[in-house]
Amino acid sequence: MLHQSDAPSAWVQRFAARIPSGRVLDLACGSGRHARLLAQAGHAVLAVDRNAEALAATAGPHIDTACIDLESGDGAAQLLQPDSFAGIIVINYLHRPLLPMLFASLVDGGVLIYETFAQGNGAFGKPSSPAFLLQPGELLAAALAAQVHVLAFEDGYRALPAPVMLQKLCAIKLCSGMPAELLRLSEDM
Repeated sequence: MLHQSDAPSAWVQRFAARIPSGRVLDLACGSGRHARLLAQAGHAVLAVDRNAEALAATAGPHIDTACIDLESGDGAAQLLQPDSFAGIIVINYLHRPLLPMLFASLVDGGVLIYETFAQGNGAFGKPSSPAFLLQPGELLAAALAAQVHVLAFEDGYRALPAPVMLQKLCAIKLCSGMPAELLRLSEDM
């Protein structure tokens, strides 16, 4: 089944311009709404999902696709090599063993934009299993453990377009000599 909305996440739209030039990974991309957004912005995008039907809808200019089951075998380890991506987008997907690999696979100055369901979401619908829901502050703790610079983090309730509990993170992998202005939030973000 494809994602119900083809509109890119407001969180991704807010921070997409922070991604430096280079290859971007859209992990568990679904129908490719974020892959298309980033390709239109000039990035070469690798869109990954285990659903071949979703990937067929994603294919387009500047978008390569790969059908990979990230939760079994060594597909994730082969994909998430150190220093491989200028940006990584993960929306509505959680497989905890991947979290450290996501941060490590960013190039210096690379940006991770992550948004997924959090504890308490079961009150509003699926997912409701704790295996698919972040614990309070869990995404932030993973970022701090990876020693990345957190540009923004949110953890809580969102009413529209449908009520959900979410955690959202935008983080930059630090490198020595990174200009301080790259780490500041601009007024329009």
